[in-house]
Amino acid sequence: MSNVGVSAFVSLIVAGCFCSSITMPQPRLEAVNDRPVIGILTQMVSDEPMKPFGNTYIPSSYVKYIESGGSRVLPIRLTLSDAEYEKIFKRINGLLFIGGAVDLLASDYARVARLFSKLALEANNAGDFFPIWGTCMGMQLLTVIVAEKNLLTKTTAQNVALPLNLTKDASTSRMFEEIPSDLMKAVTQEPLTGNFHYYGVTVQDFRENEKLSNFFNILSTNVAENGAEFVSTIEGKSYPFYGVQWHPEVNRFQWSQKLNFPHSRHAVQLSTLLAEFFVNEGRRSLHQFDNPEEETLPLIYNYTPVYAANFTAYEQVYFF
Repeated sequence: MSNVGVSAFVSLIVAGCFCSSITMPQPRLEAVNDRPVIGILTQMVSDEPMKPFGNTYIPSSYVKYIESGGSRVLPIRLTLSDAEYEKIFKRINGLLFIGGAVDLLASDYARVARLFSKLALEANNAGDFFPIWGTCMGMQLLTVIVAEKNLLTKTTAQNVALPLNLTKDASTSRMFEEIPSDLMKAVTQEPLTGNFHYYGVTVQDFRENEKLSNFFNILSTNVAENGAEFVSTIEGKSYPFYGVQWHPEVNRFQWSQKLNFPHSRHAVQLSTLLAEFFVNEGRRSLHQFDNPEEETLPLIYNYTPVYAANFTAYEQVYFF
């Protein structure tokens, strides 16, 4: 879960300009890919109890979340070359940036995420549809990449489930388009979203930053423990880039009694529909492997998760 110190967020230096190159994506014929593969970027192991198991990891809740939407998962390690990442990009149909705690500027995680974001931006501009989703730290990273500036401030909402304060843009958003009206009402009244973060972007800072406000619509906000109003859900205006400061995957796949994971019927429905939404975005991508044998080898099925509930907040973790 996100717990990133202020010292980790200094001015972002990126080779080339992410936002200045933005043009409207070119229209293309709608594609349908019923064998999508979503990449999940692994995160560096930092906690001592996890170190004996590997150098990077993915909590199984994210894997199950994507699989439950109808996609397969390809774990993406942080030690590959740029050429290898470009090859992976041409074979996957979407990308998930998970939550956690890393340096969003200098880490390998941030470097690889910036590379994939650049590739996704260029692809979408060329009419090659490719979606990206960021959860918690993943959403924070998207704002850093797009703004080319650190806007994170203390917006603590740690171990608390909240309803969403929806904005006017939520009603016309792609993310919430197919969610039934009764569930959308519940989203605004019931604590359906699990929050586990210390930092975020305030609504004021977001709206005052031209790059962010031009690139994303704010779909929801929330209020932190210190009274700061922070952005909790975003959606790209012209690009299939999405971010949530909360954790939809925990509603169905994490069960620690020490943590406030929403498990109500509405919470499960919300998680289900959002997983299906993002995977359906991936179905619009025509990226594919060269042959079935090549497709099989890198998928998550080749790895065995470790039971980790006795030393982490997760039931299972994939280590690499």
